Amino acid sequence: MTPEIDQNGFAARLAEGNAFVLDVREAREYRPGHVPGARNVPLSVLPARVAELPKDRPVYVICQTGGRSAQATGLLRAVGIDAVDVLGGTGAWIDSGRPVETAKA
Repeated sequence: MTPEIDQNGFAARLAEGNAFVLDVREAREYRPGHVPGARNVPLSVLPARVAELPKDRPVYVICQTGGRSAQATGLLRAVGIDAVDVLGGTGAWIDSGRPVETAKA
């Protein structure tokens, strides 16, 4: 079973200030709007970049709606990373009126 967190729980973890957020969308999706502080590592290159992720705290994995983040969470857990899938993804985050950041091209 894949560990999951809902939007309210995720927002609470983010507010604590120590959450590592991994956005697995492609850069063209990430740039226009993402959860503040989220690090972008697309699912397509994630296996090659796993070593960049922390192993000492949970990694909250997010995509647009939840499909890719569920895949990434499974991959990360298989290599010993405490990954948690964020339900509803960035789409739900934005739809709820929560803050977003943008990135330059």
